Amino acid sequence: MSASSRHNDAAAELRMGQIARREHRLDDAKSACTRAVNLARYSGDTALLAESIKFLGQIERDLGDVDTSLQHYQEAAALIRSLNDPLRLAHTIRHIADILRESGQAASAAPYYDEALILYRRNPSAPTLDVANMLRGLALNKTDLGDREAAIALWQEAGALYNQVWQEPGSPYKEADLAPGIVESQQQIALLSAG
Repeated sequence: MSASSRHNDAAAELRMGQIARREHRLDDAKSACTRAVNLARYSGDTALLAESIKFLGQIERDLGDVDTSLQHYQEAAALIRSLNDPLRLAHTIRHIADILRESGQAASAAPYYDEALILYRRNPSAPTLDVANMLRGLALNKTDLGDREAAIALWQEAGALYNQVWQEPGSPYKEADLAPGIVESQQQIALLSAG
């Protein structure tokens, strides 16, 4: 089998895995993404391999296997670093930070959030919603670490960005898609301000 044919097959398996995940067929998604990773390893396409591993990490996260999910995201991040793709790297390491934070490892999550923030701030073409989602996680992490003032400032910025995404002309998102982020930001600010 040629590298080109492995690439095409890996891309097809990845698409099947993405469809299966959207349809909540997580076991099928995991199987397809595992095949995508195995094919992509021999395709010579580092970007496709990284994307396949990252998506497999998301499925493992959906299935509740935090350790395996974290390993996949870390492998994907290492590959993406070699591609010089700062926005893809920021998105990937933000997920690493989220996984660590959600598993009670706020101190370990902090450097990943900090790096993602730097990468997003340096890139004016960063998708606003990605930045808002990263700020949300960072705000939660600051709260876990006891830094209320920083958390409030981050919630304010995240809430403003969620609102901005909704207001953008031609935005594919509806108010219902972004309202949870806006409401959560307001609630967190009120809670932290009262404490």
